[in-house]
Amino acid sequence: MERYELLFKKLEKQNQGAFVPFVTLGDPNPELSLDIIDALISGGADALEIGIPFSDPLADGPTIQNANLRALSSHVTPTLCFELLTQIRAKYPDIPIGLLMYANLVFHNGIDEFYARCKNAGVDSVLVADVPVSESRPFYSAAIKHNIAPIFICPPNADDNLLREIASFGRGYTYLLSRAGTTGVQNRMENPLTELVNKLKEYRAAPAIQGFGISEPAQVTSVINSGAAGAISGSAVVNIIENNLHQPQVMLEKLRVFVHSMKSATLR
Repeated sequence: MERYELLFKKLEKQNQGAFVPFVTLGDPNPELSLDIIDALISGGADALEIGIPFSDPLADGPTIQNANLRALSSHVTPTLCFELLTQIRAKYPDIPIGLLMYANLVFHNGIDEFYARCKNAGVDSVLVADVPVSESRPFYSAAIKHNIAPIFICPPNADDNLLREIASFGRGYTYLLSRAGTTGVQNRMENPLTELVNKLKEYRAAPAIQGFGISEPAQVTSVINSGAAGAISGSAVVNIIENNLHQPQVMLEKLRVFVHSMKSATLR
């Protein structure tokens, strides 16, 4: 949990925002997946947002759904994912690692057991995409018990009551949605969410990182200018993987270049 705090303090001193890429662990296979993590970090990723393959990812568009299917067809299981996460943490002791999950995977062996495994693997945060703050108490309790930051989604239409709840229960960072709907690349940004970011700060919420539809450096700049602490990009990253499945070295280089360009756009 503390890795996020240290990261945001460091970036604030350097007048930078955070750039956080998302990938599905095990996509397209476990070995290449670890190389992909290396490429993201060498490109300048400040933190990682990682999905564990799931057969019915409701909040995701076709790009990330396909990533889940590729990983599942490579026989990637939650147990294997925790082994891979342990390897990533051993290699990169300081980078914040967050999981983006669905509740069924958390329930599978029991909520407490899931968060205990997260702690043992060196995970910093867990966002359960299909559990709103109002239904999150058992997840929140297990997360806090195991020193895992519970992350909550802040939709663009959040009212003050929801913002207060998110501020009260969230730790690590706040996942600020660019728009409603499913994930996917978008070439234009909605209106900057400056007012929402300011309200989250007013309620002392964890720093806002904006995601959904972020695929270009100009969008990252817009997000940072709105006052958010960073930007998350998922579908644009996964598109690079999908479009270069048969030339892994090209894929890895394109990922490094993409992350570098997006990270450069966080400079204030």
